[in-house]
Amino acid sequence: MSEILFSINDMNVTLGVFIAALSGLGVLLLVGLLFAQSRQSRVRSLEAQEQSLRVEELQQQLFELLKAQSATTGQVQFLAQGFGSKQEELARTVNERLDAVTHRIGENMTTAAQSTAEGLSKLHERLAVVDAAQGRMAELTSHMVTLKDVLANKQARGAFGQGRMEAIVADGLHKDAYAFQYTLSTGKRPDCAIFLPGDERPLAVDAKFPLEAVTAFREAQTDDARRVALTRLKQDLNKHVSDIAERYLIPGETQDIAMMFVPSESVYAELHEFCDDAVQKAFRERVILVSPSLLMLAIQVVQAIVRDAQMRDQAEKIQVEVGKIVEDVVRLRERAVKLQSHFAQTSDDVAAVLISADKVARRGDKIVALEFEDDSTAPKETGTPAPVALQLKLGGRD
Repeated sequence: MSEILFSINDMNVTLGVFIAALSGLGVLLLVGLLFAQSRQSRVRSLEAQEQSLRVEELQQQLFELLKAQSATTGQVQFLAQGFGSKQEELARTVNERLDAVTHRIGENMTTAAQSTAEGLSKLHERLAVVDAAQGRMAELTSHMVTLKDVLANKQARGAFGQGRMEAIVADGLHKDAYAFQYTLSTGKRPDCAIFLPGDERPLAVDAKFPLEAVTAFREAQTDDARRVALTRLKQDLNKHVSDIAERYLIPGETQDIAMMFVPSESVYAELHEFCDDAVQKAFRERVILVSPSLLMLAIQVVQAIVRDAQMRDQAEKIQVEVGKIVEDVVRLRERAVKLQSHFAQTSDDVAAVLISADKVARRGDKIVALEFEDDSTAPKETGTPAPVALQLKLGGRD
């Protein structure tokens, strides 16, 4: 034991001294360990108490959250049921209204399409009639060499002009739009009276044309004979025009103009070529000379007037129906705006409910994410009050 192991600053350290020093150091270490263990035990006890209080507080909060969640779930279910019933009722109302509007529009479109198809078919029929009449006129013109060969007397000539005029008018107009040998208030009877839509005054047409002077003019061999025949032709034409104006132009009863039918295109051309002053005088007296082609053109104009009147009547009906549809659409839009406001309010309420549900879910996730330590092995201190800091902390949470 007295054996010197080493020397420190001229101090010899023996084996006994070294063992004694080690023993003292070990005692100091043991004391330190016991003190640290005791202090750690007290800290663990305080932590266990604090965790116990925290668990109780969290359990109370969890119970309140579950209670609030159940109430919120019931409210959400009630709102979902109410929203579903309102949505179904709205969808049913909108579908019924749209079906009614669609049905009415379809009926109107079908009626308009049928009317248009009927008008087009009638137009095609009239065009076919006009084409057929033009073909017959061309064929008749090719077979006519002179009026003298065809018409030998005055009665045949009058019947020929009357027949051509009646054929053109009957082919182009409805039977209610004209009348042959119509009697005026004066007792005079024009060969044809044409009635325009919306006007009760008839348009008089005369088919009696003085052809003798035209025949004499064509058959004249010398210049003197042609001048004499031309003078006679002008006189006969002026007299016939005056007779038509006097008989068939009645203020307030007939139209302001009358027509004199010339049954030959070639005669009509000769009148305009050699009797221009007589034609101008007829215009001034409001008597219009018409050839077969011009009469047919006039009949087509009357057809267009009649068709326009019919289309205006149909257009007024369609306009009235479209106005009703527009009123229904405006009323539908107002109801849709009201419905949109209800939807917006419901959407805001549902959004608020979803926000509350999200908060509840986040709080639940926080509670689920907590890790609790097993404090069964920790020492318990009975009758020991909680530290002041812990009491203050718990009081602040409450």
